[in-house]
Amino acid sequence: MYISHRQHFFDHLAQTSDYPLALEIERAEGVYMYSAEGKSYMDLISGIAVSNVGHRHPKVLAAVHEQLDKHMHLLVYGEYVQGTQVRLARALTDTLNLESANPSPFGLIDNVYFTNSGTEAVEGAMKLAKRYTGRSEFVSCINAYHGATQGALSLAGAEFFKRNFRPLLPGITQIRHGHLPDIEKITKNTAAIVIEIIGGESGVRVPSIAYFSALRKKCTEVGALLVLDEIQTGFGRTGSFWAFEQFGIYPDILLSAKGMGGGMPIGAFMASQKIMGALKTNPILGHITTFGGHPVSCASSLAALQVTLEENLAAEANAKGELFKALLVHPDIKEVRGKGLMLAAEMESFEKLKDTIDKCIEKGVVTDWFLFCDNAMRIAPPLTITEEQIREACAVILNVLNS
Repeated sequence: MYISHRQHFFDHLAQTSDYPLALEIERAEGVYMYSAEGKSYMDLISGIAVSNVGHRHPKVLAAVHEQLDKHMHLLVYGEYVQGTQVRLARALTDTLNLESANPSPFGLIDNVYFTNSGTEAVEGAMKLAKRYTGRSEFVSCINAYHGATQGALSLAGAEFFKRNFRPLLPGITQIRHGHLPDIEKITKNTAAIVIEIIGGESGVRVPSIAYFSALRKKCTEVGALLVLDEIQTGFGRTGSFWAFEQFGIYPDILLSAKGMGGGMPIGAFMASQKIMGALKTNPILGHITTFGGHPVSCASSLAALQVTLEENLAAEANAKGELFKALLVHPDIKEVRGKGLMLAAEMESFEKLKDTIDKCIEKGVVTDWFLFCDNAMRIAPPLTITEEQIREACAVILNVLNS
Protein backbone atom coordinates (compact mmCIF):
# COMPACT_ATOMS: atom_id res chain seq x y z
CA MET A 1 0.00 0.00 0.00
CA TYR A 2 1.28 3.46 -0.91
CA ILE A 3 2.27 5.68 2.03
CA SER A 4 2.84 9.36 1.35
CA HIS A 5 6.17 10.82 2.48
CA ARG A 6 4.84 14.36 2.31
CA GLN A 7 4.59 15.07 6.04
CA HIS A 8 7.97 13.49 6.76
CA PHE A 9 9.40 15.67 3.97
CA PHE A 10 8.39 18.78 5.93
CA ASP A 11 9.22 17.35 9.35
CA HIS A 12 12.64 15.82 8.73
CA LEU A 13 14.18 17.05 5.47
CA ALA A 14 16.05 20.34 5.80
CA GLN A 15 14.14 22.95 3.81
CA THR A 16 15.71 25.57 1.60
CA SER A 17 12.66 27.84 1.46
CA ASP A 18 9.23 28.23 3.02
CA TYR A 19 7.53 27.30 -0.25
CA PRO A 20 9.04 24.17 -1.85
CA LEU A 21 7.22 22.68 -4.83
CA ALA A 22 6.69 19.51 -2.78
CA LEU A 23 5.76 17.42 -5.82
CA GLU A 24 5.91 13.78 -4.75
CA ILE A 25 7.54 11.95 -7.65
CA GLU A 26 7.74 8.16 -7.61
CA ARG A 27 9.47 7.49 -10.92
CA ALA A 28 10.74 9.23 -14.04
CA GLU A 29 11.55 8.26 -17.60
CA GLY A 30 12.49 10.24 -20.68
CA VAL A 31 11.00 13.73 -20.37
CA TYR A 32 8.33 12.69 -17.88
CA MET A 33 8.07 12.37 -14.10
CA TYR A 34 5.22 10.46 -12.47
CA SER A 35 3.46 10.83 -9.14
CA ALA A 36 2.44 7.85 -7.02
CA GLU A 37 -1.09 8.31 -8.35
CA GLY A 38 0.20 8.02 -11.90
CA LYS A 39 -0.07 11.67 -12.92
CA SER A 40 2.55 12.60 -15.49
CA TYR A 41 4.59 15.80 -15.45
CA MET A 42 6.62 16.89 -18.45
CA ASP A 43 9.99 18.06 -17.14
CA LEU A 44 10.89 21.32 -18.90
CA ILE A 45 13.83 22.04 -16.60
CA SER A 46 15.71 18.69 -16.51
CA GLY A 47 16.33 18.96 -12.78
CA ILE A 48 18.02 22.30 -13.63
CA ALA A 49 19.94 21.23 -16.74
CA VAL A 50 20.90 17.82 -15.33
CA SER A 51 18.88 15.23 -17.25
CA ASN A 52 20.21 16.21 -20.68
CA VAL A 53 19.82 12.68 -22.04
CA GLY A 54 16.47 12.26 -20.33
CA HIS A 55 15.54 10.50 -17.13
CA ARG A 56 16.85 6.95 -16.91
CA HIS A 57 18.26 6.66 -20.41
CA PRO A 58 18.62 2.91 -21.15
CA LYS A 59 22.31 3.17 -22.03
CA VAL A 60 23.03 5.11 -18.85
CA LEU A 61 21.20 2.52 -16.76
CA ALA A 62 23.10 -0.29 -18.46
CA ALA A 63 26.44 1.40 -17.76
CA VAL A 64 25.55 1.94 -14.11
CA HIS A 65 24.45 -1.69 -13.67
CA GLU A 66 27.63 -2.94 -15.35
CA GLN A 67 29.80 -0.87 -13.01
CA LEU A 68 27.84 -1.96 -9.93
CA ASP A 69 28.71 -5.54 -10.80
CA LYS A 70 32.43 -4.64 -10.76
CA HIS A 71 33.01 -2.32 -7.81
CA MET A 72 31.92 0.88 -6.16
CA HIS A 73 34.16 3.10 -4.01
CA LEU A 74 37.76 1.93 -3.62
CA LEU A 75 39.99 4.76 -2.37
CA VAL A 76 40.27 8.53 -2.45
CA TYR A 77 40.56 10.18 -5.85
CA GLY A 78 43.81 9.82 -7.76
CA GLU A 79 45.42 6.84 -6.02
CA TYR A 80 44.12 3.77 -7.88
CA VAL A 81 43.90 3.31 -11.64
CA GLN A 82 40.14 2.93 -12.12
CA GLY A 83 38.95 2.12 -15.60
CA THR A 84 35.77 4.20 -15.52
CA GLN A 85 37.65 7.32 -14.39
CA VAL A 86 40.35 6.90 -17.02
CA ARG A 87 37.92 6.25 -19.89
CA LEU A 88 35.78 9.24 -18.94
CA ALA A 89 38.78 11.55 -18.58
CA ARG A 90 40.05 10.49 -22.02
CA ALA A 91 36.60 10.95 -23.58
CA LEU A 92 36.26 14.43 -22.07
CA THR A 93 39.66 15.56 -23.29
CA ASP A 94 38.81 14.21 -26.74
CA THR A 95 35.88 16.66 -26.88
CA LEU A 96 38.35 19.44 -26.08
CA ASN A 97 40.85 18.68 -28.83
CA LEU A 98 39.66 21.76 -30.71
CA GLU A 99 41.25 24.53 -32.70
CA SER A 100 40.28 28.05 -31.71
CA ALA A 101 40.68 31.51 -33.19
CA ASN A 102 41.73 32.67 -29.72
CA PRO A 103 43.47 29.71 -28.07
CA SER A 104 44.74 29.33 -24.54
CA PRO A 105 48.43 30.17 -24.16
CA PHE A 106 48.72 26.97 -22.11
CA GLY A 107 47.66 24.66 -24.92
CA LEU A 108 44.85 22.13 -25.10
CA ILE A 109 43.13 20.86 -21.98
CA ASP A 110 44.27 17.30 -21.33
CA ASN A 111 43.84 16.83 -17.55
CA VAL A 112 40.61 16.23 -15.64
CA TYR A 113 40.04 16.49 -11.90
CA PHE A 114 36.74 14.87 -10.90
CA THR A 115 34.57 16.30 -8.14
CA ASN A 116 31.14 15.52 -6.69
CA SER A 117 29.38 18.63 -7.96
CA GLY A 118 29.63 21.89 -9.85
CA THR A 119 30.25 23.87 -6.70
CA GLU A 120 33.22 21.66 -5.86
CA ALA A 121 34.54 22.10 -9.39
CA VAL A 122 34.47 25.87 -8.83
CA GLU A 123 36.27 25.53 -5.51
CA GLY A 124 38.95 23.35 -7.05
CA ALA A 125 39.43 25.73 -9.95
CA MET A 126 39.82 28.68 -7.58
CA LYS A 127 42.52 26.87 -5.62
CA LEU A 128 44.25 25.84 -8.83
CA ALA A 129 44.22 29.39 -10.20
CA LYS A 130 45.68 30.79 -6.97
CA ARG A 131 48.33 28.10 -6.79
CA TYR A 132 49.38 28.37 -10.43
CA THR A 133 49.44 32.16 -10.76
CA GLY A 134 50.58 33.03 -7.23
CA ARG A 135 47.78 35.62 -7.15
CA SER A 136 44.69 35.76 -4.94
CA GLU A 137 42.25 38.15 -6.64
CA PHE A 138 39.32 37.00 -8.76
CA VAL A 139 36.88 38.60 -11.17
CA SER A 140 33.29 37.39 -11.57
CA CYS A 141 30.07 38.76 -13.00
CA ILE A 142 27.11 40.58 -11.54
CA ASN A 143 24.10 38.25 -11.33
CA ALA A 144 26.29 35.18 -11.78
CA TYR A 145 25.85 31.98 -9.79
CA HIS A 146 28.69 29.50 -9.33
CA GLY A 147 27.59 27.55 -6.25
CA ALA A 148 26.77 27.91 -2.58
CA THR A 149 29.95 26.97 -0.70
CA GLN A 150 31.95 29.89 0.66
CA GLY A 151 34.49 30.25 -2.13
CA ALA A 152 31.92 29.82 -4.89
CA LEU A 153 29.51 32.06 -3.01
CA SER A 154 32.18 34.76 -2.89
CA LEU A 155 31.98 34.85 -6.69
CA ALA A 156 28.19 35.16 -6.72
CA GLY A 157 26.95 38.33 -8.32
CA ALA A 158 23.92 39.17 -6.19
CA GLU A 159 24.51 40.73 -2.78
CA PHE A 160 21.14 39.68 -1.33
CA PHE A 161 22.18 36.07 -1.86
CA LYS A 162 25.40 36.32 0.15
CA ARG A 163 25.26 39.31 2.51
CA ASN A 164 24.16 37.26 5.53
CA PHE A 165 27.09 34.85 5.10
CA ARG A 166 29.83 37.46 5.17
CA PRO A 167 32.75 37.67 5.71
CA LEU A 168 33.54 35.79 2.52
CA LEU A 169 36.72 35.76 0.42
CA PRO A 170 38.33 39.17 -0.11
CA GLY A 171 39.70 40.34 -3.43
CA ILE A 172 36.62 39.69 -5.59
CA THR A 173 35.85 42.23 -8.33
CA GLN A 174 32.48 42.20 -10.09
CA ILE A 175 31.95 43.11 -13.73
CA ARG A 176 28.96 43.18 -16.05
CA HIS A 177 28.58 40.04 -18.18
CA GLY A 178 29.01 40.93 -21.84
CA HIS A 179 29.99 44.57 -21.17
CA LEU A 180 33.26 45.24 -22.99
CA PRO A 181 34.57 48.24 -20.97
CA ASP A 182 34.50 46.22 -17.74
CA ILE A 183 37.17 43.87 -19.06
CA GLU A 184 39.72 46.50 -18.06
CA LYS A 185 39.11 45.52 -14.42
CA ILE A 186 41.10 42.35 -15.12
CA THR A 187 44.67 43.19 -14.13
CA LYS A 188 48.06 41.66 -13.38
CA ASN A 189 46.77 41.04 -9.84
CA THR A 190 43.95 38.84 -11.12
CA ALA A 191 44.41 35.10 -10.66
CA ALA A 192 41.39 34.30 -12.83
CA ILE A 193 38.07 35.46 -14.13
CA VAL A 194 35.34 32.88 -13.52
CA ILE A 195 32.58 33.40 -16.04
CA GLU A 196 29.65 31.58 -17.62
CA ILE A 197 29.68 31.53 -21.42
CA ILE A 198 25.92 32.16 -21.27
CA GLY A 199 24.60 33.76 -18.10
CA GLY A 200 22.38 31.14 -16.47
CA GLU A 201 20.68 32.36 -13.31
CA SER A 202 20.70 35.91 -14.68
CA GLY A 203 18.04 34.72 -17.12
CA VAL A 204 19.99 33.23 -20.06
CA ARG A 205 22.09 36.17 -21.27
CA VAL A 206 24.06 35.56 -24.47
CA PRO A 207 27.05 37.88 -25.00
CA SER A 208 28.71 38.69 -28.32
CA ILE A 209 31.57 36.80 -29.92
CA ALA A 210 33.51 40.08 -29.85
CA TYR A 211 33.14 40.25 -26.08
CA PHE A 212 34.69 36.84 -25.49
CA SER A 213 37.41 37.48 -28.05
CA ALA A 214 38.40 40.62 -26.14
CA LEU A 215 38.14 38.79 -22.82
CA ARG A 216 40.43 36.01 -24.01
CA LYS A 217 42.94 38.57 -25.30
CA LYS A 218 42.90 40.51 -22.01
CA CYS A 219 43.47 37.41 -19.88
CA THR A 220 46.43 36.40 -22.04
CA GLU A 221 47.91 39.91 -21.85
CA VAL A 222 47.85 40.14 -18.04
CA GLY A 223 48.47 36.47 -17.25
CA ALA A 224 45.06 35.86 -15.66
CA LEU A 225 43.44 32.49 -16.22
CA LEU A 226 40.17 32.30 -18.13
CA VAL A 227 37.90 29.91 -16.21
CA LEU A 228 34.75 29.06 -18.15
CA ASP A 229 31.84 27.77 -16.08
CA GLU A 230 30.00 25.35 -18.38
CA ILE A 231 28.16 23.65 -15.53
CA GLN A 232 24.78 24.48 -17.11
CA THR A 233 25.80 24.94 -20.73
CA GLY A 234 27.97 21.85 -21.28
CA PHE A 235 27.11 18.45 -22.72
CA GLY A 236 25.16 19.71 -25.70
CA ARG A 237 22.61 22.00 -24.09
CA THR A 238 23.30 25.09 -26.19
CA GLY A 239 23.74 23.45 -29.60
CA SER A 240 27.39 22.37 -29.41
CA PHE A 241 29.01 19.97 -26.97
CA TRP A 242 30.62 22.91 -25.17
CA ALA A 243 29.07 26.34 -25.53
CA PHE A 244 32.48 28.04 -25.88
CA GLU A 245 32.86 26.35 -29.28
CA GLN A 246 30.37 28.89 -30.65
CA PHE A 247 32.41 31.89 -29.49
CA GLY A 248 35.82 31.28 -31.07
CA ILE A 249 37.76 31.03 -27.81
CA TYR A 250 39.37 28.38 -25.61
CA PRO A 251 39.52 28.34 -21.80
CA ASP A 252 42.47 27.85 -19.50
CA ILE A 253 40.27 25.99 -17.02
CA LEU A 254 36.88 24.48 -17.86
CA LEU A 255 34.17 23.56 -15.35
CA SER A 256 31.48 20.94 -15.86
CA ALA A 257 28.77 19.16 -13.84
CA LYS A 258 24.93 18.91 -14.05
CA GLY A 259 24.23 17.35 -17.47
CA MET A 260 27.63 15.67 -17.31
CA GLY A 261 26.36 12.95 -14.96
CA GLY A 262 23.43 11.50 -16.87
CA GLY A 263 21.51 11.84 -13.61
CA MET A 264 24.32 10.85 -11.23
CA PRO A 265 26.33 13.35 -9.12
CA ILE A 266 29.63 14.35 -10.68
CA GLY A 267 31.58 17.45 -11.65
CA ALA A 268 35.02 18.31 -12.98
CA PHE A 269 37.54 21.07 -13.44
CA MET A 270 39.82 20.58 -16.43
CA ALA A 271 43.07 22.18 -17.53
CA SER A 272 46.36 21.45 -19.26
CA GLN A 273 48.95 19.36 -17.46
CA LYS A 274 51.06 22.49 -17.18
CA ILE A 275 48.42 24.19 -15.04
CA MET A 276 47.03 21.15 -13.23
CA GLY A 277 50.48 20.06 -12.09
CA ALA A 278 50.51 22.95 -9.63
CA LEU A 279 48.35 20.91 -7.25
CA LYS A 280 50.88 18.07 -6.93
CA THR A 281 53.60 19.82 -4.96
CA ASN A 282 54.14 22.47 -2.30
CA PRO A 283 52.06 21.03 -0.71
CA ILE A 284 51.69 17.49 -1.92
CA LEU A 285 48.00 16.54 -2.24
CA GLY A 286 47.10 20.18 -2.80
CA HIS A 287 43.51 19.21 -3.56
CA ILE A 288 41.93 15.92 -2.52
CA THR A 289 38.47 14.38 -2.44
CA THR A 290 37.08 11.09 -1.16
CA PHE A 291 34.15 10.56 -3.51
CA GLY A 292 35.08 12.76 -6.49
CA GLY A 293 35.11 10.60 -9.60
CA HIS A 294 33.04 7.85 -7.99
CA PRO A 295 33.18 4.91 -10.41
CA VAL A 296 29.40 4.58 -10.72
CA SER A 297 29.04 8.28 -11.46
CA CYS A 298 31.88 8.07 -13.99
CA ALA A 299 30.21 5.15 -15.73
CA SER A 300 26.96 7.10 -15.92
CA SER A 301 28.77 10.19 -17.20
CA LEU A 302 30.66 8.30 -19.90
CA ALA A 303 27.41 6.76 -21.13
CA ALA A 304 25.75 10.18 -21.17
CA LEU A 305 28.67 11.62 -23.14
CA GLN A 306 28.46 8.80 -25.68
CA VAL A 307 24.68 9.14 -26.01
CA THR A 308 25.02 12.90 -26.55
CA LEU A 309 27.46 12.32 -29.42
CA GLU A 310 25.84 9.21 -30.93
CA GLU A 311 22.32 10.66 -30.94
CA ASN A 312 23.54 14.05 -32.21
CA LEU A 313 21.70 15.75 -29.35
CA ALA A 314 23.69 18.98 -29.47
CA ALA A 315 22.87 19.74 -33.11
CA GLU A 316 19.23 18.78 -32.61
CA ALA A 317 19.01 21.18 -29.65
CA ASN A 318 19.29 24.13 -32.02
CA ALA A 319 16.25 23.18 -34.10
CA LYS A 320 14.27 22.28 -30.99
CA GLY A 321 15.12 25.60 -29.38
CA GLU A 322 13.99 27.46 -32.47
CA LEU A 323 10.69 25.57 -32.38
CA PHE A 324 10.11 26.74 -28.79
CA LYS A 325 10.82 30.32 -29.89
CA ALA A 326 8.45 30.03 -32.85
CA LEU A 327 5.61 28.58 -30.80
CA LEU A 328 5.85 30.72 -27.66
CA VAL A 329 4.44 33.87 -29.19
CA HIS A 330 1.97 35.64 -26.91
CA PRO A 331 1.29 39.22 -25.75
CA ASP A 332 2.33 38.22 -22.21
CA ILE A 333 5.72 36.90 -23.39
CA LYS A 334 8.11 39.80 -24.03
CA GLU A 335 10.79 37.59 -25.60
CA VAL A 336 12.22 34.09 -25.68
CA ARG A 337 16.02 34.24 -25.63
CA GLY A 338 18.86 31.78 -25.46
CA LYS A 339 20.71 29.14 -27.44
CA GLY A 340 19.73 25.56 -28.11
CA LEU A 341 17.60 24.24 -25.27
CA MET A 342 18.79 26.80 -22.72
CA LEU A 343 15.99 29.35 -22.98
CA ALA A 344 14.24 32.05 -20.97
CA ALA A 345 10.71 33.26 -21.73
CA GLU A 346 10.44 36.71 -20.17
CA MET A 347 7.16 38.09 -18.84
CA GLU A 348 6.17 41.42 -17.34
CA SER A 349 6.44 40.51 -13.67
CA PHE A 350 7.19 37.80 -11.13
CA GLU A 351 3.52 37.70 -10.20
CA LYS A 352 2.48 36.90 -13.78
CA LEU A 353 5.23 34.33 -14.15
CA LYS A 354 4.52 32.62 -10.82
CA ASP A 355 0.84 32.32 -11.61
CA THR A 356 1.70 30.84 -15.01
CA ILE A 357 4.18 28.35 -13.55
CA ASP A 358 1.76 27.18 -10.87
CA LYS A 359 -1.02 26.60 -13.38
CA CYS A 360 1.33 24.83 -15.79
CA ILE A 361 2.38 22.43 -13.04
CA GLU A 362 -1.29 21.72 -12.28
CA LYS A 363 -1.67 20.82 -15.96
CA GLY A 364 1.40 18.58 -15.93
CA VAL A 365 4.19 20.81 -17.26
CA VAL A 366 7.01 21.67 -14.82
CA THR A 367 8.99 24.90 -15.27
CA ASP A 368 10.44 27.48 -12.89
CA TRP A 369 12.26 30.83 -12.86
CA PHE A 370 15.84 31.99 -12.32
CA LEU A 371 17.62 33.02 -9.13
CA PHE A 372 18.46 36.49 -10.41
CA CYS A 373 15.70 36.93 -12.99
CA ASP A 374 12.35 36.18 -11.42
CA ASN A 375 10.19 37.35 -14.32
CA ALA A 376 11.50 34.80 -16.86
CA MET A 377 10.43 31.17 -17.28
CA ARG A 378 13.22 28.60 -17.46
CA ILE A 379 12.93 26.27 -20.45
CA ALA A 380 15.66 23.62 -20.39
CA PRO A 381 14.08 20.22 -21.11
CA PRO A 382 15.98 17.01 -21.75
CA LEU A 383 17.70 17.23 -25.13
CA THR A 384 15.79 14.09 -26.10
CA ILE A 385 12.46 15.94 -26.12
CA THR A 386 10.56 15.40 -29.37
CA GLU A 387 8.89 17.97 -31.63
CA GLU A 388 5.50 16.58 -30.65
CA GLN A 389 6.33 16.99 -26.95
CA ILE A 390 7.53 20.56 -27.54
CA ARG A 391 4.25 21.40 -29.23
CA GLU A 392 2.34 19.80 -26.37
CA ALA A 393 4.29 21.76 -23.74
CA CYS A 394 3.90 25.06 -25.58
CA ALA A 395 0.16 24.46 -26.01
CA VAL A 396 -0.16 24.08 -22.23
CA ILE A 397 1.81 27.28 -21.57
CA LEU A 398 -0.21 29.29 -24.10
CA ASN A 399 -3.53 27.93 -22.84
CA VAL A 400 -2.58 28.96 -19.31
CA LEU A 401 -1.68 32.44 -20.50
CA ASN A 402 -5.03 32.68 -22.30
CA SER A 403 -7.03 31.50 -19.29
